[in-house]
Amino acid sequence: MPAPNLVIRGKRVVLPESIAPASIHISDGVITAIKSYESVPTGCELIQADAESLVMSGLVDTHVHINEPGRTEWEGFATATRAAAAGGVTTLVDMPLNSIPPTTTLAGFEAKLEAARGQCYVDVGFWGGVVPGNARELAPLSEAGVVGFKCFLIHSGVDEFPNVTENDLRETMPELTRLDALLIVHAEVPGPISRTGILACPGDAESAPAEEQASRNVHPTEYATFLASRPRAAEDEAIALMIKLSSEIGTRVHIVHHSSADALPSLRAAKSAGLRITAETCPHYLTFAAEEIPDGATEFKCCPPIREHENREQLWRALDSGTIDMIVSDHSPCPPEMKLRESGDFLCAWGGISSLQLRLPAVWTEASRRGHSFADLARWLCSAPAKLVGLEGRKGLIEVGYEINERKIKVKVPRFDMTKYAGVEADFSGDVEDYYMLSDVAKAFLEACRAPKTIEAQL
Repeated sequence: MPAPNLVIRGKRVVLPESIAPASIHISDGVITAIKSYESVPTGCELIQADAESLVMSGLVDTHVHINEPGRTEWEGFATATRAAAAGGVTTLVDMPLNSIPPTTTLAGFEAKLEAARGQCYVDVGFWGGVVPGNARELAPLSEAGVVGFKCFLIHSGVDEFPNVTENDLRETMPELTRLDALLIVHAEVPGPISRTGILACPGDAESAPAEEQASRNVHPTEYATFLASRPRAAEDEAIALMIKLSSEIGTRVHIVHHSSADALPSLRAAKSAGLRITAETCPHYLTFAAEEIPDGATEFKCCPPIREHENREQLWRALDSGTIDMIVSDHSPCPPEMKLRESGDFLCAWGGISSLQLRLPAVWTEASRRGHSFADLARWLCSAPAKLVGLEGRKGLIEVGYEINERKIKVKVPRFDMTKYAGVEADFSGDVEDYYMLSDVAKAFLEACRAPKTIEAQL
């Protein structure tokens, strides 16, 4: 066994089977041993976590929208990966939209890689996309290294990434099964949404005419209107469809940003039947409740929507039971003006929440209130997302053979002006101070979030 060149130790280290004092021995970027707290060889660098701190694996976030190239003013690789580092995220996976071009062709993927080159402060992976007519692109994209493929069952919000139908999926999913590729699904279907009679804003959110809003005979500034426009049935029917297709075709399926508690029994039954189906939810669905969202507060708009208090509590119970496997951010930023805060129009505002750096404090604050453990936190935020994208054995745990990179940077903690967490940050527990990035070890100070500061990160 090679001698370590770095040891990280703490009194509370989150290990796969326990939380205990330990020293983590690292050689050339790989954990080579986990030994007693006192075991520190001479001649190597020592990082000492104080008694108040928890040492845990770096977070893995598999649902992040980095909009470069094409919409870099929304979010680019430099800003997104710095925000990730500020929140203890050491590995993220970029969604195949809202960049231009989208990652639906090999050429689009190559453009994405070129845009990312030299700008990333943490490890970055990439999803490919499934859109109508691109079945022949899936094998080249898979061979080039995408971790899986995303589709929408409803309009994605951008025209260059059209949604698929059941017929499209019946064409595409056999190829995904042949590749043993994962299909991740925005699971809302249009029918129940159309039947509400509440019209989504036509055209661009910035240019929608006021007279069109007035003609709807609804109250677009009320959150209740937006919630009614995206009913649970849209998710429930979509999940039923994906369970049916996965059962017939054998494709691995993952449900992204799950919101509707009504679909949990179906997911639970599908898992019990042995289908290869998993699901995620997001901090905003676990933190907020529809009854608490003020009218006009469009920073809360996302799709599917934040639902009622009782729905939120069912999501927590589904995490506890394993029906929902993980918690990811669904970080989806946009320029502030696209949120239409002046008009407060939920139906026309861009749907997306900026929260990449806030997943750890938001989740830990709510999880601790419900009696969940640090081990639960590490599973939901680290090991389960890593496993989803094939990084099991490399990232997401403090265990021998897992990676750590030893490059130091300084990260200025950013604040998002248009995050819906603004104003509640003072109540969060779980600030991040020093991290050892790239699948590695993040030292999280479990105390109230402080003001923005410069922090050191070891990449």
